[in-house]
Amino acid sequence: MSAQEFDYLYDMTEDTTTRFVCFVGESMRRFDLAITSSNRFYGKKLVTDLQGGKTAILGPDDLEAEGYLEHVYKITEEEAEELGSFLVNIIGSVNFTDI
Repeated sequence: MSAQEFDYLYDMTEDTTTRFVCFVGESMRRFDLAITSSNRFYGKKLVTDLQGGKTAILGPDDLEAEGYLEHVYKITEEEAEELGSFLVNIIGSVNFTDI
């Protein structure tokens, strides 16, 4: 299949900022994260667990959703609580950049 046969919905490039951070919580679970800020995703951030290979687009509403972090990153409730406590300061509030 050649590139001409695809029906593109969008194809764009943008400059992003990525923060790489590693921390260990009380559960002794090591979190290696890449947190990417972009003009896409309605102000939410792209958070990648580098060890587990899982990525999610997260905003404050996602951090408040019960069981969401456990589901997305396949971690325990205790680990999700630690991750959420860290991310709440990083994610902040959503700023709509396309309005």
